Amino acid sequence: MDMELTPMFSKAMFEGEGGSYYSWSSKEFAVLGEAMVGAGLLVLKPGGFALPHYADSSKLGYVLQGEDGVAGLIVWDEKTNRKEEKVVGLGSGDVIGVPFGSVSWWYNHGNSNCVIAFLGETSKAYIPGEFTYFLLTGTLGILGGFSTEFTSKALHINQNEANILAKSQTGVLIVKLDPEDRNKIPQPHQNINIVNKYVKNILRYSPDIHVDRAGEATSFTEKNFPILEEIGVSCSLVKLETDAMLSPLYTCVSSVQVFYVVKGTAKVEIVGMNGKLVLDNKIVAGQVVVVPRFFTIGVVAQDQGMECFSITTTSRPADVVNFGGKESVLNAFAPSVLQSALNVPPDFVKFIKGKLANSDILVPPMN
Repeated sequence: MDMELTPMFSKAMFEGEGGSYYSWSSKEFAVLGEAMVGAGLLVLKPGGFALPHYADSSKLGYVLQGEDGVAGLIVWDEKTNRKEEKVVGLGSGDVIGVPFGSVSWWYNHGNSNCVIAFLGETSKAYIPGEFTYFLLTGTLGILGGFSTEFTSKALHINQNEANILAKSQTGVLIVKLDPEDRNKIPQPHQNINIVNKYVKNILRYSPDIHVDRAGEATSFTEKNFPILEEIGVSCSLVKLETDAMLSPLYTCVSSVQVFYVVKGTAKVEIVGMNGKLVLDNKIVAGQVVVVPRFFTIGVVAQDQGMECFSITTTSRPADVVNFGGKESVLNAFAPSVLQSALNVPPDFVKFIKGKLANSDILVPPMN
C-alpha cells in the first residue's frame, strides 16, 4: 500500500481584519483522511476574536506565539450538572485540550499575534482528515440559519428581536473587536484547578529526557494531563540540536503520529510495510508530517536544529516503542534471540546491547 507522505504546508481558509485560519486539506494531503487525523492553525491579531463554535472532533491546541491569549470553553460541569463557561489564559508553550462537542471562543488581548496550532483525531468527523466547525453566530452561524419564527418562539422573544439576534453580527469566523469592547472580554479564571484541567505549559515542565548536545523531549499523557484520556491523544515537544537525532520509533497499537514543525529544519525518514523506505525528505517550520499506523519514523536535525510538537492518537505512554536508547525493543530481547534474529556473532550482540544500554532516544552528533 503506497501513501503520499510528503510533508505539507497549510493553506488559508479564512483571512480577515481580526486574524486568519489555515488548514491542511485531506484532498491535497490524502494521508490525513486515511489516518483520520487533522491539523489547523489559528492566527489572532491584536483584538482578534474567533466567534463561538463547536467542531466535529476533539483536539489539542499548542500556543506557538503570544502571551495574552484567552479561550472560553463551554463544557459540562459535573459539580453543577450543567454547561458552564471556563475561561483560561494562553501563552507560548501552553497546551490546551478542547473536548469533543465543547463550544469555544478565542481572543487575543495582546499587542502581537497569538498563534495556535491544532492537532487532533478525526474518526468521527464529517470529512475524515479535517475539522469541520459549526458557528453559533455570524453570517454562517446557526442562529441565522433558523427562521425568525422559530428563533423567537424558542427564546420567547418577538421576531424583530430574533432578527437582531441573528443578523447583527456580520463577521464570518474571526472579527476584530472595537477598543471599547476589548475590556469586556472575561478575564481568565484564577482557580488553579480549573486552569490545570484544560491547560498546561509544556515549556515549564522538566524534560522527560535531556541529552547533552542532542536536545530534550517532554511529554504529556493521561497520567500528568488527565484530559488527554478524554481527548484520546498524548503529546510531546521535542527539541533537537544541530545534527542530533530522534531515534526511530513507532506505536505498537493502531495509533497515528502527527508532527508539526515549530522551528528549524530536519531530515525525516519513515519506513513502512516490508521494510520499505516510504519517505526521505526535508521538513521545515510550518509543515505537518503524518506517520501512519505501525510505520516507523526517525528525524535528524539540520542547520540550527529543530523543534516539533506532536500528538499520538493514544493517551498511554507505553504504546510508543523505540528502536534506540536503553528502552529499545532490541535491548529487551534475550541475547540468543537477538543473535538469531540478526544472524550475527554473540560478541556483536553484546556490543549492540552495550551501546543501547548507555544511550537514549535522543542521539548527539557523532563528532
